[in-house]
Amino acid sequence: MIRVSIGQLKELAVFGIAGNFAEHLSQAGEDADFVNVITEEKNAPKGIFPIYLPQYPTFLSTFPLSHTHIDADFSTPVNLHMEPEMCVLFNVSYTDGLVESIEPLAFTTFNDCSIRKPNAKKISEKKNWGLSCTGIGQQWIEIDQFQAGGILDHIHISSFLRRNGEVIQYGVDSPVTGYQYFYGKLLNWIIKTFNSQNDFGPLEHLKYYLTQLKQPKQIIISLGATRYTEFGETGFLKPEDKIGVFVYDSREVAEADVEGFFRVEKSAASFAAGVALIQSIRQASQVSMNPRGMV
Repeated sequence: MIRVSIGQLKELAVFGIAGNFAEHLSQAGEDADFVNVITEEKNAPKGIFPIYLPQYPTFLSTFPLSHTHIDADFSTPVNLHMEPEMCVLFNVSYTDGLVESIEPLAFTTFNDCSIRKPNAKKISEKKNWGLSCTGIGQQWIEIDQFQAGGILDHIHISSFLRRNGEVIQYGVDSPVTGYQYFYGKLLNWIIKTFNSQNDFGPLEHLKYYLTQLKQPKQIIISLGATRYTEFGETGFLKPEDKIGVFVYDSREVAEADVEGFFRVEKSAASFAAGVALIQSIRQASQVSMNPRGMV
């Protein structure tokens, strides 16, 4: 296990991948956003979007990551979805202003928490809507090899919600090898997408962002949310909910054991079979909200 401090996280740009698990976009009601986005293969991810860009002169410079809570304004109706994912810390190398290679270093759990609002122009507007609006694990697991035969062959993502004393499965327990693009195919796609994706529909010009950030040597990329359970598809978050996202080694524990861990309300740091992200959902004050509001 390695740790990345909040201070270190504030220096790292964070991006996410849209549509890398089958059916997730349709369950989230966002497949229509991508109707005009053409991909090389039918099952390819739809694109990459920014979540956090350090010191960038827009709302994307608001630091959204939290280990312990999600703050949102529930004073008006809001459809807030947990997005259980795995994220990876990458080294990035450039040649002539283009991404030449990326090296996966470590992974942790991620909650790319989203506000479902169909009129948002860009995906990023649903992601970075204020302080503490996204979740990330406190501990990271080093990646031995980003190809078959390594630790990632056995890693699963699982997620749960606790409400009024009841624990409910939120996302379908999924092996990370179930991502539509993974290992070498994913790395090649990420490089190509950073170099070629333009401002179109819900997507944004990635090369421009990397240039403005002076070609960051390290970035975090969240690889995409799992499919929802029947409850998770419409089970929007409420104040006082507690949520848990786990990336765990299936050789060490079963899904039922992970649910049992969350049920007895142990601390995230005591989860020994991987990384746990446990967050409380809180009513935010208007002061902590992004000036753009929840768009």
